[in-house]
Amino acid sequence: MKRLQNKFDIIVVGAGHAGVEAALIAARLGKKVCLVTLDLFAVGRMSCNPAIGGLAKGQIVREIDVLGGIMGLATDKSGVQFKILNRSKGKSVWSPRAQVDKRLYEKIVYSYIQKEKNIHLFEGEVVDVLIQNNAVGGIVLRGGHRICSLAVIITCGTFLGGLIHVGQKKIRAGRMGENNAEGITEALVSRGFVAGRLKTGTPPRLDKNSINWAKTTPVFGDETPAPFSYQTMLFDPPNIPCHTIKTNVVCKNIIAENLSKSPMFSGDVGGVGPRYCPSIEDKVNRFSHHDEHTLFLEPEWINSNQIYLNGFSTSLPESVQLRALRAVPALESVRFFRPGYAIEYDFFSPSQLKASLETKDISGLFFAGQINGTSGYEEAAAQGLVAGINATQYVRNDSPIILSRDEAYIGVLIDDLITKDTLEPYRMFTSRAEYRILLRFSNAHTRLIKKSEKFSLLDHRGLNKIRKIQCGLNAIVASLDSTVSPIEINETLVRLKETPIKQKTPATTLLRRPSLEIRDLPKSIFSKGAGTSIPPPFVYESYIEAEAIIKYEGYIKRQNKQVRRMKKQENVLIPSLFNYNAITGLSLEAKEKFSRVRPQTLGQAQRISGITPADVSVLSIMLVT
Repeated sequence: MKRLQNKFDIIVVGAGHAGVEAALIAARLGKKVCLVTLDLFAVGRMSCNPAIGGLAKGQIVREIDVLGGIMGLATDKSGVQFKILNRSKGKSVWSPRAQVDKRLYEKIVYSYIQKEKNIHLFEGEVVDVLIQNNAVGGIVLRGGHRICSLAVIITCGTFLGGLIHVGQKKIRAGRMGENNAEGITEALVSRGFVAGRLKTGTPPRLDKNSINWAKTTPVFGDETPAPFSYQTMLFDPPNIPCHTIKTNVVCKNIIAENLSKSPMFSGDVGGVGPRYCPSIEDKVNRFSHHDEHTLFLEPEWINSNQIYLNGFSTSLPESVQLRALRAVPALESVRFFRPGYAIEYDFFSPSQLKASLETKDISGLFFAGQINGTSGYEEAAAQGLVAGINATQYVRNDSPIILSRDEAYIGVLIDDLITKDTLEPYRMFTSRAEYRILLRFSNAHTRLIKKSEKFSLLDHRGLNKIRKIQCGLNAIVASLDSTVSPIEINETLVRLKETPIKQKTPATTLLRRPSLEIRDLPKSIFSKGAGTSIPPPFVYESYIEAEAIIKYEGYIKRQNKQVRRMKKQENVLIPSLFNYNAITGLSLEAKEKFSRVRPQTLGQAQRISGITPADVSVLSIMLVT
């Protein structure tokens, strides 16, 4: 390990998904970074499920990739199964997901950190931050050693005051078998920050050799898989199956009879759990009319004997977990490598942050990841990336990168965090994005390439790869202006129970028919150059994106019109020391929430939970007078 220096541009606290992205992007932008972790062998660790992506999360990973992050590339190199979810719905909510080899993923991420000459990886525990004149100046390690810097990014995840629950058994830890972090919460609270407690859970890890695989159903990925990274030119991943099973009435009854032994139901866990990733106890209690629930058996790495039981997150006593699972066919003789458990941890209300993820009260101090109340690798990585870019911009005394709600799911994520109360772990879904028709996974490169260019987030080689994909897509869309004759398409239209055409018709007009897909059009309409510049992994996706551009054209125009109208409010800035209590027309609730959140723009103000249009109207009048 390199000798510790005393002065860095940026210090990143925590080397999980948020910390890794923050450190790497800042280092690649030329800043000297100190990455502090409790365990040098836990860098980039996937502490929960062996998967990346999913509903809306897949879009986030694509966005991370265009903005210079490494999550997508590491996933492509370590994935064992790739699949596009939501294919039965509109293309705007299609989402990529990959099962990954956890050990290989961690190894790849660690290699990126090691190769980066501007990153100093240091093992230690941070207990405080140095503050002078309301600006950060570095960190304090346990034992009193100080390291100075111009900016600090805190990304501690579940390690802040982490407390594990397995039945009535309690273990102070950040993850099972790993120490938690004590001291940072207390230090920040003493400086006026507001903290709270959240909880999350993880399922048991099963012994592969104790499962009756003949009683399970294999589930494979797509035959033509799509990569996450636009930098992946050759892509031929394995397609290793997961397997599904279902719980039954006996399993349900065992859990129901033992709910009082679950800390989440006895009140033993003070934190609030994730609504959209419920434990098996939650499922049995809240959905008592269901006698069975689907579980996924996911290998944690290639040739692993350790199986992740997705869908069975729990904090019941180990003996109860075993009894319930052994009632399920295929698991009659199941053995654990590790029982499921709940973990309770500290977080800080993200309304204390600007849209840049810099704290409002201390300049140069940034929060990213689960410390902001989020749940999931992808949400953490996205915040880390944005914090890393903006810490760099702060050091340069330059303007931050701000992603709006119509530009990226990352923009939706951050805006939701800083304007809405976080009462439970935040998880991203497509339904959270009001402009989701604009935020397709297949157009992340089109949406964000200009941001990447402006902030120099990708090198010339990386940008050129994306431009080639864009050029090929543009050629495909241009080809759709061609006309199609009745003889070329009527047989297909009849097969699809569509009305035949009587004269030459533009392909765009035909493609707007609900049952017609781009693959149904005659190949002859596409110019010889259409799609030829696109790397093979992205050819199919580019045709699908071209189809979406045509089919959704009316909706896209409508949403763009809404965006232009909303931008007017986003551009109305609110002074940081604005006195809301002096406005007589505001409701008491509005005064309290505006004063606490301190929105930066009128647009942010109207998205705060509980704020009415009347409150926004009164505020807007005061801001323009």
